[in-house]
Amino acid sequence: MNRKIRIIWDFHGAKAQGTAEHHVRHLIGFMEKEKLSLIDSGVSSAADNHFMAYITVNEIDVRIIRDALKPHRALVME
Repeated sequence: MNRKIRIIWDFHGAKAQGTAEHHVRHLIGFMEKEKLSLIDSGVSSAADNHFMAYITVNEIDVRIIRDALKPHRALVME
């Protein structure tokens, strides 16, 4: 089975939204450079001044991303 995993980076503070949006651009670039499959990417808000940059990937690619980019957490999507 190849589950979908959402990998998340948290940002806090007055500039958190802009920082998260910028981070997503770098995440997409990393995925392209490494030729990994990107299912979804984006920014979401958990609360005022707390934004999350995320990518959703196949479980098989998680180790490469985890080791290179040090995400804060991950969620199984299915």
